[in-house]
Amino acid sequence: MTVPAQQPPTPQEVQGFVDTFGRVVSNVELAVLGKNQVVRLALTALFAEGHLLIEDVPGTGKTSLARAIAASVQGQWRRIQFTPDLLPSDVSGVTIFNQATRAFEFHNGPIFANIVVADEINRASPKTQSALLEVMEERLVTVDGTGHPVPRPFMVVATQNPVEMDGTYRLPEAQLDRFLMRISVGYPDERNEVEVLRAAAAGHSVDQLHAVTDTSTVSRLVSLASRVHIADPLYLYAVRLAAATRSMDEVRVGVSPRGAISLTRAARVWALSNGRPYVIPEDMKELAGPVLAHRLLLAPDAQMRGSTADGVLRQAMETVAVPQPVGAGSD
Repeated sequence: MTVPAQQPPTPQEVQGFVDTFGRVVSNVELAVLGKNQVVRLALTALFAEGHLLIEDVPGTGKTSLARAIAASVQGQWRRIQFTPDLLPSDVSGVTIFNQATRAFEFHNGPIFANIVVADEINRASPKTQSALLEVMEERLVTVDGTGHPVPRPFMVVATQNPVEMDGTYRLPEAQLDRFLMRISVGYPDERNEVEVLRAAAAGHSVDQLHAVTDTSTVSRLVSLASRVHIADPLYLYAVRLAAATRSMDEVRVGVSPRGAISLTRAARVWALSNGRPYVIPEDMKELAGPVLAHRLLLAPDAQMRGSTADGVLRQAMETVAVPQPVGAGSD
């Protein structure tokens, strides 16, 4: 079955997206200094209606990044501190019997927000981690057979400490696959770290950020990004790239179809943020690492040899022919 093509964004719509995206980037960078690429990737996940996994050591600004995004889009944000004793109901909410009304009432959990920071998600038990699966995929929480939709836009920003640290649980593959991207903030360079110290000494914080857009505009721009054109050769490139990871000796589980879908979703936003109503191969190549690497499960012997998912993905990309650049309307 052929899916009808949508009308690509107009030049005015493209410029409107670029302006809004740029304002949000600049605003977030007031709180997260010297990390332009990280901020752009995080906002790409937001406008692609995806979820973000930030893997890094403590103190590098992971939570500040999420809070700055929420403040910039005038969104409601909640933080869930994941601990070994956290229960699934502590995330989703509970149904409580109201003595006055003689009826059961649902009390929302912290998952009901536009930006949800799942802090140190790998410190919670696998059962509690799995409580996020339905809402991340369906944007819906089901309690006692009743569905409760979360607000839109909705993004889970999960932070994770490196797996070699004590007291952590490895995220299951099913949950990793729900994250559109995995990124690392990293330490700031010397100049920006000095600025961080100055800002802290002056009492500057994320709480002082002002909104530069609102959630209704974000929702509108999410719909706009879905109209960005992807030519057939680029769809085929995404499929072949995913297939290449599945046939490698170093890989036990390769990129799923959901991973290929995620790559095209992110590429649409990335193209639009760069002023184009169509995707080019460089968009997919730029995003392949953040979108696909965390979905690879390496074979045990490859891990023992020191292979990494990013390195294996780069090898796979070298085996797949890159299509020639194509524009809107060209298939």
